Amino acid sequence: MLEKNAVTATAIHELLARRWSPRAYDQTRPVSQAQILSLIEAARWAPSCNGDEPWRYLVWNRTNDEAGWQQVFDTLSENNKKWCANVPLFILSCAGSVFGHSGKPNRHTQHDTGMATLNLSLQAVALGLVAHQMGGFDSEKVRAAFAIPAEFTPMSLIAVGYQGEPEVLPEDVKAKELAPRKRKPIGECFFAGGWGKPYGG
Repeated sequence: MLEKNAVTATAIHELLARRWSPRAYDQTRPVSQAQILSLIEAARWAPSCNGDEPWRYLVWNRTNDEAGWQQVFDTLSENNKKWCANVPLFILSCAGSVFGHSGKPNRHTQHDTGMATLNLSLQAVALGLVAHQMGGFDSEKVRAAFAIPAEFTPMSLIAVGYQGEPEVLPEDVKAKELAPRKRKPIGECFFAGGWGKPYGG
């Protein structure tokens, strides 16, 4: 299995270092119901503003819902279709727009939903699975196909499964799979005491 641990300036937890977004999936290994429940439980315990839990998730397990899985696959961008044919499980995150207890606008929902999805992604690593979040799908087609209410925004379509070998991928996608991971320097995104003042550690 291809590992691409993060090269960090200082040590971080191994779950964080090991988490990345592979495109090669093993089509012969489904995700079990127990694993799916574990992923969902991890997302459920994410923090949220006022404990509002503004996220909603839709799950399509190819093993028992081939038709639903295919509907989701059909909404993908052409680039994502190149590698998603082997994915056994799709999960869609959706962010609400108001506080459940008051109905007032909640500007934190997308942030909170992202945290829940990260919980899910790290739990996937802990279970020996991989998760790849995608923005490359037609959100309006998904909304129409699965009756997603107007007050919820489809955010990320997550491919989950067991990692496969890069050789299952088309050459252009395989090149991305094998490319080294990289991040911007700390001082470009993290500031000390004022905007644009690089954090020096």
